[in-house]
Amino acid sequence: MDLDILIFDMDGVLIDVSKSYRRTIQRTVQIYFKTCLGFQNAKENLVTEEDISLFKTAGGFNNDWDLTSGLLLYMLSISDIPPFTKRKIYSSVQEIVPYLREKSSGFLKKNTIRSNRKHFTPFIKEVKASGGGLNGVRRALNASWDGWVYRSGDIDQENVVKRIFQEVYLGKKFNAYYHLHPLFYRGQGYYLREKPIIPKKILTSLRKKLRMGIASGRPRFEAELALKRFHLLPYFDSVVTLDECLEEEKRILLVKGRKMKFSKPHPYSILRTIQEMGLSNPYCGYIGDVVDDMLAAQAAKKDFQIVAIGFLAGRSKRKTLKESLLRAGADIVIENPRDLLHIVD
Repeated sequence: MDLDILIFDMDGVLIDVSKSYRRTIQRTVQIYFKTCLGFQNAKENLVTEEDISLFKTAGGFNNDWDLTSGLLLYMLSISDIPPFTKRKIYSSVQEIVPYLREKSSGFLKKNTIRSNRKHFTPFIKEVKASGGGLNGVRRALNASWDGWVYRSGDIDQENVVKRIFQEVYLGKKFNAYYHLHPLFYRGQGYYLREKPIIPKKILTSLRKKLRMGIASGRPRFEAELALKRFHLLPYFDSVVTLDECLEEEKRILLVKGRKMKFSKPHPYSILRTIQEMGLSNPYCGYIGDVVDDMLAAQAAKKDFQIVAIGFLAGRSKRKTLKESLLRAGADIVIENPRDLLHIVD
């Protein structure tokens, strides 16, 4: 393919996050059940990597905070805690945790989550049929457990899920970035467990042939944390992150009075990356590892000529994941970083 531009997703493509973001999801679920809901025997593997991968196949889970909240709602639905639909409003995380502990204490005689998940795959299909993402989970569960999961608002107020997640992922950098003291986790940040997936030799070869950019769902601070740590910034002409998507959402709300989501599967981050390159009518490739990446690339084809490239390097359950990427619109699926050189050549 005579490509002019090659755009990368970060997580699962440039950076191996199997031991960082994915483990952060698992640890956040554990801390929420143990610290907030009183499940003393809650273990870190309450949700598995396969659970996380299956959730992502439903689409709409480019945001790991939403994914974590969706998993919490599902796990509550197979626990001993009964439905509770309406959240009580509080102004701080410190008020919410005692409230949840007191409210859940009367329902924890067995203190268990059912391990038999024979209905998990049909549930994911129902989430997908309900539009995917966190709202798809809520529809599939009739919003029955919403009152137990504090997942919206600011990190220093009601968003317990995001607060735990960010403390675990950032570790000692949490206070430096948010100027808040950790409440749930004080260990090393899970971001330190990340490593590059694509060797620099391959990136150097690609860079000689075309321009390269990044369209990531990470906040900019976290994107730059990895790119600077692994000395990858010089390879890329443009880096678009969650921050730019949120800025555009605010602009549209201010100018047009409409609430819109610009994170993937919306193509905004891909389109903005291409526009920042400044080339006229470029032929582009976009590389991603989940359903939302392929949906975003397909949507971007309305504006530019784009090849949607599914990427499965280092992943298990490749057959299932490959099928989900192809159904979502992948033009080609590769399993080895070296295959990128063959595509470009």
